[in-house]
Amino acid sequence: MADGSSGARPSGEDALIARLFAPIATHAGALGLKDDAALLSVPAGHELVLTKDALVAGVHFFADDPPEAIARKAMRVNLSDLAAKGARPLGVMLAFAIPPDMDASALDAFARGIGADAALYDAPLLGGDTVRTPGPFTVSLTAIGAVPTGEMVRRTDARAGQAIVVSGTIGDAALGLALRLEPERPGLAALSEEERAFLLDRYLLPRPRLPLIRALREHASAAMDVSDGLVGDLAKMLAASGIGGEIDAARVPLSPAARRAVEAEPALLEVALTGGDDYEILAAVPHHALSRFHTVATTAGIGVSVIGHTVEGQGLTVRDGEGAPLSFAQGSFSHF
Repeated sequence: MADGSSGARPSGEDALIARLFAPIATHAGALGLKDDAALLSVPAGHELVLTKDALVAGVHFFADDPPEAIARKAMRVNLSDLAAKGARPLGVMLAFAIPPDMDASALDAFARGIGADAALYDAPLLGGDTVRTPGPFTVSLTAIGAVPTGEMVRRTDARAGQAIVVSGTIGDAALGLALRLEPERPGLAALSEEERAFLLDRYLLPRPRLPLIRALREHASAAMDVSDGLVGDLAKMLAASGIGGEIDAARVPLSPAARRAVEAEPALLEVALTGGDDYEILAAVPHHALSRFHTVATTAGIGVSVIGHTVEGQGLTVRDGEGAPLSFAQGSFSHF
């Protein structure tokens, strides 16, 4: 983003940036959004971690979702990737494509969402780009983080004989999406208004687990965030590490709302275990480090649960409460 100030009359894009984003791009490296690039110093003794996600209306969010919530989701899904690597945010670069039906008030709300989360997560806006599109509304955000040299937590370093750990609760966002699409499904219709509101909020606004970065760096062998579904994402991490794993579905942490939905309609367990948008952290932790990992995570205010263990070999086995293997039509969300 650059406002192009040169004494000439500013373009519409320049005016938009100056009005909406320059006031929230207060980090020195943003250069007041008056240049074509940002300037960022790498903290001494650290390496950069960079991640990028794009969100498209009708795919990653509903076109009628509040613009402020769309902005915050774009921020949070990227910050979640940094959290999984044990990296603290340094800043973000934002690009978005504006469709004809997005008016000034919607743009104002979108900018407020970016500014609010930039402040909340200490992830300043450093720059980016704005363009017009016939649709749909598309947001692309790059998050830049820093991690002490040699300490990034990869998804490739899990070893056999380690605990499989997950943060928070699983399946809330997938059930929130199901609630948007099929509100009269038996398990969802059984929910109270408070439980429905909880699941809808979890889909709309992920919680990047940045408070876990110390615990991950100090005690996890491998980690990734759960963006496409617990079962599929765990299978990816195991495959990347060249090992296998087993988890117990009964040990996967469910919120009271998700548990109530699954009890009313057991088929929703598959939705919870394979649906996306949780943005919780999935990690492999050596057994000798579990107590310390749990202590650091709890001190940071994040609950963590052991749901299984890694094994020699290949593949992931998910077992039910009786120990029988479960099978799923699809392990996770996929665009392709």
